[in-house]
Amino acid sequence: MGAIVGLTGSIATGKSTVAALFAREEIPIVDADLIARQVIEPGQRAYDQVVQAFGHEILAHDQSINRVKLGQMIFNDQKKRAQLNQIVHPVIIEQLIEDRDRLIKAGHPLIVLDIPLLYELDLAKLVDRVVVVYSTTENQLIRLMARDQLSEREAQQRIDTQISIDEKKQRADYIIDNNGTKQQTETQFHQLLEILFSM
Repeated sequence: MGAIVGLTGSIATGKSTVAALFAREEIPIVDADLIARQVIEPGQRAYDQVVQAFGHEILAHDQSINRVKLGQMIFNDQKKRAQLNQIVHPVIIEQLIEDRDRLIKAGHPLIVLDIPLLYELDLAKLVDRVVVVYSTTENQLIRLMARDQLSEREAQQRIDTQISIDEKKQRADYIIDNNGTKQQTETQFHQLLEILFSM
């Protein structure tokens, strides 16, 4: 059986950069964010429940769920956010496991589960090892403000909805420090790859 690696980090720490490096090496990736988008598409597992819970005003003209409208509705409402999570998280996890098991069956030596909320949803049990992409909280804040055009307060609010990156770093099996240059991150990635393939 191949090694199952959980890839995580926190918002704006650079997890997508590292995921792209795995993809470049043609290592199969199960992407929780992609699944989250897919399961609320018309005809998919969570679509009807989400529309029922949040109303037809979240629908676009083509009857797809307008993710921006839904996001605005839940962002400052903890109850509604919890309600959405109760609907979609079990469905996402189910799909993650199905996709993981299909790749195991296909005999891949290394499989990556890209899960932003791996620790928040207690999903470390789905993988053999966890890789955390780390940056300082200062860098995280600067990057998030620049990336999403947010004020410092707005960016900090989003960071605060997740377990702190320092705690995730403590719990990781492996850490890629993404505070430096892209080249430094790539060097660490290739060193990690050697370790993972020797597991």
